[in-house]
Amino acid sequence: MSFLPQRFSYVARDPSLGQASLAPMLPLDLIGSQPVTTTGLVDSGAAINVLPYSLGLQLGFDWNKETRTVQLSGNLASVDARIVVLSAVVGSFPPVRLAWAWAQTDTVSVILGQVNFFMEFDVCFFRSQGWFDVRPKP
Repeated sequence: MSFLPQRFSYVARDPSLGQASLAPMLPLDLIGSQPVTTTGLVDSGAAINVLPYSLGLQLGFDWNKETRTVQLSGNLASVDARIVVLSAVVGSFPPVRLAWAWAQTDTVSVILGQVNFFMEFDVCFFRSQGWFDVRPKP
């Protein structure tokens, strides 16, 4: 089944910076023991999806019970992270299973990266026009 792309607007992350702070922030619903509506930075340069610590708790994860670890890189290299998997709903598309590096910090926003957001969705960025298109893989 093929889906038409859905269009989303770039969002100002710091309104005082205006256009310079626009980022592709995607609204999505994460489905854990409690569903949570959030937004994630669509980051084609990120190796993996990242979930902040407090959001993982809201979704019902227990840090001490999640034993599969993953090494983060960049400015998160010193942060412990656990691998968790949960369903996500983007727009009106069917739910998909996404793997996450659940970081033991809240200094990071939700990040949608190569593993496995970009394995499940095609994204076209139109930064100069202030929007981006998303559709599930064919």
